[in-house]
Amino acid sequence: MSLLPVADAQERLLNSATPLHRIESVSLDMAEGRVLSKDLMARLTQPPFDASAMDGYALRFEDAAEPGAELTVTGVSAAGHAFEGTLGKGEAVRIFTGAPVPAGADTVLLQEDAERLEDDRIRTTYPLRKGQHIRPRGQDFVEGEAVLPAGTVMDFSRLTVAAAMNHPALDVYRRPLVAILATGDELVTPGSEPGPSQIIASNTFGIAALARSAGAHVLDLGIVPDDQAEITAAIGRAQVAKADVIVTLGGASVGDHDLVQATMLAAGMQLDFWRIAMRPGKPLMVGSLGETHILGLPGNPVSSLVCGLLFLEPLIRKLASLPPVKREAMARTAVKLAANDQRQDYIRATLTKSADGGWLAEPFSKQDSSMMKVFSRSDCLIIRPARTPELAPGSPCPVLLLRPDLIS
Repeated sequence: MSLLPVADAQERLLNSATPLHRIESVSLDMAEGRVLSKDLMARLTQPPFDASAMDGYALRFEDAAEPGAELTVTGVSAAGHAFEGTLGKGEAVRIFTGAPVPAGADTVLLQEDAERLEDDRIRTTYPLRKGQHIRPRGQDFVEGEAVLPAGTVMDFSRLTVAAAMNHPALDVYRRPLVAILATGDELVTPGSEPGPSQIIASNTFGIAALARSAGAHVLDLGIVPDDQAEITAAIGRAQVAKADVIVTLGGASVGDHDLVQATMLAAGMQLDFWRIAMRPGKPLMVGSLGETHILGLPGNPVSSLVCGLLFLEPLIRKLASLPPVKREAMARTAVKLAANDQRQDYIRATLTKSADGGWLAEPFSKQDSSMMKVFSRSDCLIIRPARTPELAPGSPCPVLLLRPDLIS
């Protein structure tokens, strides 16, 4: 099987995915980042009454159209404590921000525009505009109004308006369940004492964090040795849990000890493709087991993480009805980049601001796919498409941001 270009592989994977649209109700304090499954309607009107926008005096405009008018203060209207009477001619009510405007009043005079006199009287000192400083009933929203449409991703501002509309819980799409299986006789958990031929299993934690940040729940299937029966049992646990995606880490190639692909095929997986024209990350496996997506990531940590960014993150976000993360940007290379071969390169690099305000991408001198320290210090991956010529320093180059908010 020939190597598949990255863009073609991404397209095939995402074309095979359909948003899950399974619905659950979650409390408002658990709804951040969740996607509304239906239009969210206002359950009341806001504000529920004409309300003062400032501290001052509620009055009739016709009584104080010109500066120098004198009025008698007959009461107080405060937030939560409305003035119960009706304003008469030549009268005013002391009012505070958020308080109901008394019946008969149509204007609020700022407190600093009023001179206080004896015997509960005031004199206006500034021209008025009829209706000023009053928030009319329903200015924000009215009962029955569709304020947030289905598909809205809930953030701090949208949670605020949902609460104001009197919703204690929201109907949202369920998060996809991603089951992660690490394979390999050489792997032990962090905190263990590795044997002479063993290493610490690290990929699970990075891939799990990426999956959660993309909008998924994660089921950790643990570490399974290179044994077909144990791999089969782990796949079964993922199926019982109704995982939407099974991610395997390592063992997806076709060496003597690479049993994942063969085991998956024996379990009924339909293999879509594997072996991608990219570096790092060539031995990527994509298939399906019934309605479950299968994504076999390489065992090398950096290869696994790069493939996770390119394939797992967009897959999860499509399943979760979330918009894609914008990671691609443009920079200029700080050094000469050699001509590329038939595989698309993802080169770990740092980003710095140049004197002209642009971004310079400088690759690390070592790019081995096992070097996690370099990856952790990288700001981006310089994308070098297949069969592209040498790039001189200062040339524009596309980058994949590891932290999307780095370039605004």
